[in-house]
Amino acid sequence: MRLATELRRLREAAGLNARQAAALLGVSPAQITHIESGLAGVSEKRLRRLASHYDCTDAEFTDALVEMATDRTRGWWEEYRGLLPTTFLDLSELDHHSAFRREAAVLYVPGLFQTESYARAVFSSRIPELTEEELELRIRHRMARSALVEGPSPIPYDVVIHEAALRIQVGDRATGRAQLARLLALSDADHITVRVIPFELEGFARASATMLYMGGPVPKLDTVVRDAPHGSVFIDSEAQLCAYRTRFRKVEEVSLAPDRSRDFIHKLAQNL
Repeated sequence: MRLATELRRLREAAGLNARQAAALLGVSPAQITHIESGLAGVSEKRLRRLASHYDCTDAEFTDALVEMATDRTRGWWEEYRGLLPTTFLDLSELDHHSAFRREAAVLYVPGLFQTESYARAVFSSRIPELTEEELELRIRHRMARSALVEGPSPIPYDVVIHEAALRIQVGDRATGRAQLARLLALSDADHITVRVIPFELEGFARASATMLYMGGPVPKLDTVVRDAPHGSVFIDSEAQLCAYRTRFRKVEEVSLAPDRSRDFIHKLAQNL
């Protein structure tokens, strides 16, 4: 779907309609429509011809699109197809292809850091309530995703967590203590940076939205993920990506340094 979106953007930037693009490629307008709707794939040869017709001179970007078009990865998340909402699978695929992750959390500890008991408490509070089967599927999927942060080829992961997310009682006290302990353990990893924003720090209100920023093979293919009442929303327009980069930078600027953040989390755990 992202490939389809980018090809449509390239065509529109070139000032061409689907019929004109089809004529340049020697195919029917319906085929262009299917490609731009994610209903049909596109070969490397045709994609490069389209990029040339669209006057795309960014070779690195074109190569990244080709990689997307020719990738045949069937990831671990495919076992959940038809069992979980599509956005869960999309998020897992983003995990797999991302070059880095940046996350700002306000109400909950980030999903990839959650313990099983914490994740169970979060999903159990969902409205409308999940069936037992749906609950177990989501927990199992969450735990499979969380294993990525400790995998053999982890990617850089910068996280800013507001004190509220650390203090809100999710589950019982034992769940809270175990969650803070896991957070401390993960923050020791070289590829993970955890920063905390205490209540007393000023300036957070300017960039208070929860967000997950996923780095693509090139900046144009970055993605922001936002939670919504009926599932995750994926944001990928150039203007919005730029705005979210700025938001995350502002969040980092008003957060504690990593060492002070660890001390802060440790004190919270001692008092819990």
